[in-house]
Amino acid sequence: MGEIQRPGALYQQVAAEIRSGIAAGEYKPGSPLPSETQLIERYKVSRPTVRKAIAALRAEGLIEVIHGKGSYVRAIPAPAVTIERTITRTGKTFQTGHHTWEQAETPTVYRTTTTATTGPLLGLDEGEALFGVDRLLTDPKTGTRAMHRVLIPFATAADEAEQLGEAPDTEPEQIYAALTAAGHNLTWQETVSARMPLPDERSTLDIPDATPIVHTARVTLGNDDRPLLLEELRASADRAQLVYRITADRPRQLRAV
Repeated sequence: MGEIQRPGALYQQVAAEIRSGIAAGEYKPGSPLPSETQLIERYKVSRPTVRKAIAALRAEGLIEVIHGKGSYVRAIPAPAVTIERTITRTGKTFQTGHHTWEQAETPTVYRTTTTATTGPLLGLDEGEALFGVDRLLTDPKTGTRAMHRVLIPFATAADEAEQLGEAPDTEPEQIYAALTAAGHNLTWQETVSARMPLPDERSTLDIPDATPIVHTARVTLGNDDRPLLLEELRASADRAQLVYRITADRPRQLRAV
């Protein structure tokens, strides 16, 4: 292939050619890219241009650079673990899909307030008081990590389950049982999104460069669909996948007034 003629910055042109080669299967997942010298010869560009093109593709997650070996087309592995998101109940006992995961460290308990994101999920204004509990979980079989956060409104702790004020780090399954004992018929609503991790999330979850995370936000709803609790789960998208059991809801009955 001769000198490239596409418009745009020269390194972007080189990156586009390599990207096309990956998409076309010219460069297979897990295989090395040509050396810098070979790329310079192929595209008739300078070494800094090649290095900027490689850096751009690395930022996109298409390649990985192995020190002392060179650049490789990134192989996208199958997720190491499937997280069952269904909640099951047997009598007064609840169970979540990650109940077998181990806590890598002692939970962190703190006081915080609702944000522009968490407030609407909990039906609260921004700045309302919450208990926060952060846990780092690990799957014992694969070593996959997940960050789990519970946000408990002060009103829930005071009015619905008083023990939460003394022990906010009560396990979620036990919180469900306490809320049920308080007379609530619980349901759950969950939102799933994907985004690039923050620096602390990348280091805590041990995420490779240019890898997104899956982020779930689960709201526990009590009687009259009142939000009582918010849980967030974050995991690397290349290590974990989520699975749900879906059942058909009965249509809600209109109430006479």
